[in-house]
Amino acid sequence: MSEDDSDAELAVGADAFAGAGAGLEVAVVGAGAVGATTAYDLARRGASVTLYDSGSVASGSSGRAAGLCYDAFASALDAEIASDAIERFRAFSGDDTFPFVECPYVWLAREGDDAREDAIREQVDRMQRNGVVALEMTGVELGERFPALRSDDVAVAAVAGAAGYTDPAQYTACLAAAATGAGATLESNTPVNVSFDPPRIEPVDADGRAVGEREVDVVVVTAGAHTKRLLADAGIPIAMKPYRVQALVADAALEEPMCYDATDGFYVRPHPDGILVGNGTEPVEADPDAYDRSASPAFLEGIPSRVGSRLEGVDLEIDRSWAGLCTATPDRDPLVGELRSGLFVATGFQGQGFMRAPAIGERLAGMVLGDGDGDLERFDPTRFAGDESFEIVEGMGVESEN
Repeated sequence: MSEDDSDAELAVGADAFAGAGAGLEVAVVGAGAVGATTAYDLARRGASVTLYDSGSVASGSSGRAAGLCYDAFASALDAEIASDAIERFRAFSGDDTFPFVECPYVWLAREGDDAREDAIREQVDRMQRNGVVALEMTGVELGERFPALRSDDVAVAAVAGAAGYTDPAQYTACLAAAATGAGATLESNTPVNVSFDPPRIEPVDADGRAVGEREVDVVVVTAGAHTKRLLADAGIPIAMKPYRVQALVADAALEEPMCYDATDGFYVRPHPDGILVGNGTEPVEADPDAYDRSASPAFLEGIPSRVGSRLEGVDLEIDRSWAGLCTATPDRDPLVGELRSGLFVATGFQGQGFMRAPAIGERLAGMVLGDGDGDLERFDPTRFAGDESFEIVEGMGVESEN
């Protein structure tokens, strides 16, 4: 799709579905990537949409996301969602919207890591059987294809070609602007409480006191790590835990690929200012209102040698670093769909919410409007009671797939 085509779809896409959601009043709570996309897809189909956020657009997890996008999933559903998301990233990107840079995605296991080696081989086999373009490589083949990577200690690697990276904050701002262009109203810096039966929104002041009330037909909660607390205040428990992850940008050269070292548990991708490196997952529940937004000294001290063991000749000069929040569920699948009558939710993406946002937002809008999406039954948010006890598992691990 050309730049003109992408601009046209974002600017006047509502014409394609005019009237589909006519008369439906929807409040979307959370102006991150999923919320902004959902608001856009609802507004372009004729719904009356108000997009709320307690801060500014992309001020939460979306603004701190890594921006990796790939379809390297063994599950047919996950791969389909990821593929659809990448297609929308491509379609919407452009000089006047946001960048999307095509870049192969590699994941690997080191020699001696038999469990992850077997898991990667199984993943690639399942991906190929599901029609995902993925290739298994030896360490030698990896080094020949991607000389920027050290490969003499690699037992097995895999590469997915349908992949790339983008700027999460730019994408989110673009979709929020497109939503308002399609008729939605943006209420930033407006904290709210949500209620149901009937669905309604209550703006609150700095002390948390309600200063008004507005009944709507549907409330969609896409508030990321704050979703659990927001719903708990409405008397609805969900099986989700926020957890802290860390990343940095360093002055180093890398054109391709994006790479996840599954044995050491870190990823690296090209970045306009050098390279972006992350994970630093802390598998404990975090407070979304009081977590440390700075990267820990241990992460910063340890990451140069870890990255140096994978990127040939790279000497990291850290430019900036930060911490953000991801959200976990007991089975590592997200909670997406109708939680109560007129109350929808999308959370629990295990660190993969941004890369799925274009497809999840479109599907969630379809669910709200009553014309889909049956293929998300596996993500049904009512499959848990909400009081389950579970451990947080890092989202990019290869030990198991659904």
